[in-house]
Amino acid sequence: MNSKNKEYDLAFNKNEDENRLGVAKMIHRLDRIREGGGQKKMEKLASQGKLPPRERIRLLLDPDSYSLEIGAFAAYDMYPDEGGCPSAGVVVVMGYVSGRLCIVVANDPTVKAGAWFPMTGKKNLRAQEIAMENRIPIIYLVDSAGVYLPMQDEIFPDKEHFGRIFRNNARMSSMGIPQIAAVMGSCVAGGAYLPIMSDEALIVEGTGSIFLAGPYLVKAAIGEDVDQETLGGASTHSEISGVTDYKMPDDQTCLATIRDLVGRMGPRDLTGFDRIKPEDPALPPEDIYGIFPGDAGKPYPSMEILKRLVDKSTLTEYKKEYGKSIICAYARIDGWSVGIVANNRQVVKNGKGEMQFGGVIYSDSADKATRFIMNCNQKKIPLVFLHDVTGFMVGSRSEHGGIIKDGAKMVNAVANSTVPKFSIVMGNSYGAGNYAMCGKAYDPRIILAWPSARIAVMGGDQAARVLTQIQVEALKRQGHPPRPEEEETLYQEIKTRYDDQASPYYAAARLWVDGIIDPLETRKAISLGIEAANHAPVEPFNPGVLQT
Repeated sequence: MNSKNKEYDLAFNKNEDENRLGVAKMIHRLDRIREGGGQKKMEKLASQGKLPPRERIRLLLDPDSYSLEIGAFAAYDMYPDEGGCPSAGVVVVMGYVSGRLCIVVANDPTVKAGAWFPMTGKKNLRAQEIAMENRIPIIYLVDSAGVYLPMQDEIFPDKEHFGRIFRNNARMSSMGIPQIAAVMGSCVAGGAYLPIMSDEALIVEGTGSIFLAGPYLVKAAIGEDVDQETLGGASTHSEISGVTDYKMPDDQTCLATIRDLVGRMGPRDLTGFDRIKPEDPALPPEDIYGIFPGDAGKPYPSMEILKRLVDKSTLTEYKKEYGKSIICAYARIDGWSVGIVANNRQVVKNGKGEMQFGGVIYSDSADKATRFIMNCNQKKIPLVFLHDVTGFMVGSRSEHGGIIKDGAKMVNAVANSTVPKFSIVMGNSYGAGNYAMCGKAYDPRIILAWPSARIAVMGGDQAARVLTQIQVEALKRQGHPPRPEEEETLYQEIKTRYDDQASPYYAAARLWVDGIIDPLETRKAISLGIEAANHAPVEPFNPGVLQT
């Protein structure tokens, strides 16, 4: 083995260790999150004859089928003054129920009695958005005390707040998207409308209850003394009010009945995205750990990552010798035909022999990607974006060459694209590069991050140097120029804060991404997303006005 191979092997092993450690940390954090409100709360739930939310979902989904949890890290490290809110107090999963792909939404009563925090609302709306975009059924497992009153101003009145959920109930009904709700615990106040605006509602005897106002509020409002069961229990709503359709003796029977109801749904029309028999990558996917660098600034052979994600490790590269800082290629993922747009992190030479930095989008690359995206829309091929981008190229040469114009064309094509889009943030996703590569603002059907992801306006070092320079100049104007060590301290403080905010956990907490996954889960997640998207029609593509 020559020295070059030894050097490569050392780098491979170091990368592998760092990436596996990142995945292990992610799994450890997920395990803590999945404890919900803690062991005592879980024991209290069991004493009431109720199952925890993830167990309810496990019994609902088909055994041994693949499922994808959405927003597991929602509200991560948020609401410290409230004692935290793991997974925003609600569990959302895309998975198979009686062979049909569904979205399942389950309140977690061990977290503040399932109360709605601001991020709870945002996560519920995201679940409904996925169901609406993909025209797949949605199932609600309701067990919630309603809006978290100390934060009502952040969850109640605005367009993207609590009330939007019921608006979506109505819209999904008009779109023909099946909705089933099971009241398996509390369902109070405005939240009572959610199950009743669904197509069918079940209620569990002894634990389920629905009312606009509970016994205490009824007493305060009109002076009536009434117990919870009489006011809104299972017998009341199944025998007297007719609000619910099925009275269930326990959680297990309720979940089995939902499976039966879903299993009886008629067939749905499919869009018909091309799929053949899936084949595994010819090259080991585990190599991704060793190829992808732990240091976000280091170049690496991006094509080698792609070869470990696609069927047979085979890609048909579009304009291979042009616009080399972006890779555009046709391939298959789990049998599905896809168009891949990936940032090339290798340092390459363009057609003029000029060096191009890895991860930067140049004018020729933006031009190539725009054309490729338009081709995929023309052919009705789903798009997969793999982010590791530091932004568009800057400087006088780029500005004179029209980088803004070419970047705008790419952003336009992404924004107006009507085929399903899926984004995987592998590494950096900075500035306008995030937009051009179909960040959250550009409606990817699913957007996921690897533990190595970084999402921000720019890198922490660059941002810290800019902000430090601004603050230093301000101090100088005030006649208090900082000493070098003070300037360094200021820089480090800003960089630390900025790096924390660029973390994938910071992004996932705020649902800028739908989740953080092991890189080896990428193929399955994309395949599941395309299968969901295959239930919704594709609108005609019209890119509007493009500057040439």
